[in-house]
Amino acid sequence: MRHLRGHHAISTAKELHQGHNPRDAFASFGSNSLVSEARRWIGTNPTGRASLWCARFMNFVLKRVGLKGTSSDMARSFASYGRRVPGPRVGAIAVMSRGRNGGHVGVVSGIDAKGNPIIISGNYGRRVAEAKYPRGRIYAYVMP
Repeated sequence: MRHLRGHHAISTAKELHQGHNPRDAFASFGSNSLVSEARRWIGTNPTGRASLWCARFMNFVLKRVGLKGTSSDMARSFASYGRRVPGPRVGAIAVMSRGRNGGHVGVVSGIDAKGNPIIISGNYGRRVAEAKYPRGRIYAYVMP
């Protein structure tokens, strides 16, 4: 596995689903297509922005699967989007803090054995990436 900014990048399908409890998965077409669409863009930056584009990427992915986003470039705008769920679920949007003034947002693609979410997000090392995040960093999970 590679290290990216202190988080582990995910490199195999086995690692993506390690520790995943099928009861936690939200098995609707919308959540699965959201993960699939986000995963298509790994390694790229489809937004055209040089910085602060994780929310723009999330809105881009939502639009591509036929869902309305927040129309905001602020990660925290997703904390009041959709329906809140109490913990990580595949297909949920995870909203997290990033330092004192910032935030980050992405879609949950898996859950590790310790309950940490694996998230696909934009603006991770200047590209879309899939990585494990500490569960304590997430302050909201929402289903579109």
